[in-house]
Amino acid sequence: MKWLQVTLAGFMMLAVATTASAARVVVGSTNFAEQLILANIYAEVLEDRGVEVEKRLNLGSREIVYPALTSGEIDILPEYTGSLLAYLSEGGEIPARESDAVARQLREALPDGLELLEPADAQNKNTLVVRPETAEKHDLETFSDLAAVSGDMIVGGPPEMKTRKTGLEGLKDVYGIEFAQFRPLDAGGPVTVGALENGDIDVARMFTTQGVIDARGWVVLADDKGLEPAQNLVPVARAEVLNDTIRGALNEISANLSDRDLQQMNRAVGIDEREPEDVAREWVRDNGLVDD
Repeated sequence: MKWLQVTLAGFMMLAVATTASAARVVVGSTNFAEQLILANIYAEVLEDRGVEVEKRLNLGSREIVYPALTSGEIDILPEYTGSLLAYLSEGGEIPARESDAVARQLREALPDGLELLEPADAQNKNTLVVRPETAEKHDLETFSDLAAVSGDMIVGGPPEMKTRKTGLEGLKDVYGIEFAQFRPLDAGGPVTVGALENGDIDVARMFTTQGVIDARGWVVLADDKGLEPAQNLVPVARAEVLNDTIRGALNEISANLSDRDLQQMNRAVGIDEREPEDVAREWVRDNGLVDD
């Protein structure tokens, strides 16, 4: 009987190990560089933990990729808490602003069968950016600091910044910021970058993790009163593919990911023209997430 118990115990341990090693997932992404980097990071770490990974990347916008997740065409997707919550909310409006509240509401909004894992501290959200000499001259660190000097400044950003509640209207209502002039440009793209670099504008609406910010040494101002909802990076997955190994790997990635990391990786891809897969592989090794 004792021999039988030992044999059964050994068989169960072998079965568990075999199940873990046989796990297979499909990692997907939308169609911009940061998503490609993140999806490759997920794949690198999961493969190192013995999970078989298929990558289906650069699939398109959230309107394409989220239905692919719910239908089971992909299993794991890097997401942004505020944007996904807005996508799932009627009218696209969400009352929450702080990271914990946004994540909690998102967990409640997700349909059965999808699971939100641990969000990273890293966020990719709309922000205001200035050149270092502007920040030094006016002692600028936060949006609030702009209120006293914005009347002499030109701000540039996408056309919708003029009408959105998180744009000029919100900056006035929440912070008392009123710029001398608004210049409609693009959404953090080359037109906005060129205008800030050349001094045609004083303040630019950009995204916190853009690689060009790191490359130029520009200053990201802190949204200290939470005008923009939190946009923490977070893995979203189909619950049926998750096990302790996969959950642990994805949560460990989130625990190590910072805004600065994303800026540097986006710079490596967008400016230095490196491959997202190579940049992802380097990051996971630098952070000790895989065995060399």
